[in-house]
Amino acid sequence: MAISRELIENFYRNLDDRSRASLDSAVDKMVEVKKRGGKIVVASGSGPNLHEGVTTLVAELMDKGIIDGVTTSSAVIGHEMAGTLDRVKMCDASQLGLPEEKMPRGNVFEFTRMTEEERNVLRKNMVLDEELLSKEDEVDGHDVVKAAGNMAYPMGLWNEILANEILDIARTYGLTFEEVAGWGADRRTMIGIGAEKGLPVIVSIPQMVGGGAIGLAIGDSVPISNRSMRLARMLDDADIIIESAIALSQELHDGPFENYTGHGIWAWWKGFNTFHMRDKTLIRIDLDENLRKAQDQQRHNAQIQEAIDKGLPKTKISGIPFRMEMSAFARHEGSIPIIGDIGEVWPVMALKVADALGIELEFMSYKQETDEGKAVREWIVDEIRPIDPEAMRKKASEWR
Repeated sequence: MAISRELIENFYRNLDDRSRASLDSAVDKMVEVKKRGGKIVVASGSGPNLHEGVTTLVAELMDKGIIDGVTTSSAVIGHEMAGTLDRVKMCDASQLGLPEEKMPRGNVFEFTRMTEEERNVLRKNMVLDEELLSKEDEVDGHDVVKAAGNMAYPMGLWNEILANEILDIARTYGLTFEEVAGWGADRRTMIGIGAEKGLPVIVSIPQMVGGGAIGLAIGDSVPISNRSMRLARMLDDADIIIESAIALSQELHDGPFENYTGHGIWAWWKGFNTFHMRDKTLIRIDLDENLRKAQDQQRHNAQIQEAIDKGLPKTKISGIPFRMEMSAFARHEGSIPIIGDIGEVWPVMALKVADALGIELEFMSYKQETDEGKAVREWIVDEIRPIDPEAMRKKASEWR
């Protein structure tokens, strides 16, 4: 896909002065780390990261050697299994005779728009409700592009059925659900390219919720303590951690095996392998100006650390709404807040880093409200394919 440098430059100019300076600083750090052979990992939330094409861009950066690992949510894993974004028909469930008390808010039911060939692939693996599918074109509704791999029929149900098979393979071989799912996923997804290149893609403990049966299967694939240690090792290896529109990220810098801002002292005391966030760079892309205000308060008069030392509520002493993940971020000396839309920040950051490293990118995301962003969403729907269960099964049969 052609890269619109003019649009990306407009994104850069749209940032406020401080965010522009922070982004420049983040790019400089990333380039310096990659030039000396260091590692960069991404902590990605779901929602906006999928819709803005950021997860697909991160997969591209993984393919090109810029990003070395990802921690994300069970929802993202499920959507990538379904092909990241889908075109669905949304309709009133009452037209289908479905009980309103079992439907989502608004009594909405969604059909995955699929070709007959694509449906035939599913027919080999599950029994489809042919009567229900026959009504798809008859009922009133409208088409929309969205992350619908968890809710639309039949892809959402297929994902949940396949989750049990993936879980069985993962448990048998002592692997994470994410890695096994990646065996059959499109290489333009984070789980697909991660499995291909041996890069970690791990769902964090707080982010296991929200993925339906997939979230449960992810949680059941390896014990929580093992998952926490896998995440700790990935973060330990990283020089830079980029948090992208993610809530509940406290585990990243307050986890059971981290010693600097976290709770790892007793794990170390008992002889476990722990790590330190002290010398790492922590970049966070966020729309909440309070994140930067919390950092300012800490750096100007150490208010956040003072609240902790005195056992006082951080919200009261700071005078701003205080989210959990602000605490360690604000107190970390290597933190860089970029206040802005991830749909604008990521393209700028990715292109600047790639240019500095002499790397040519073959995919670029854009803010979804732009014409380029709309085209990218259509491209993702048309090009990125759902998980191939046969490819996954073949890999499982060959696993040693």
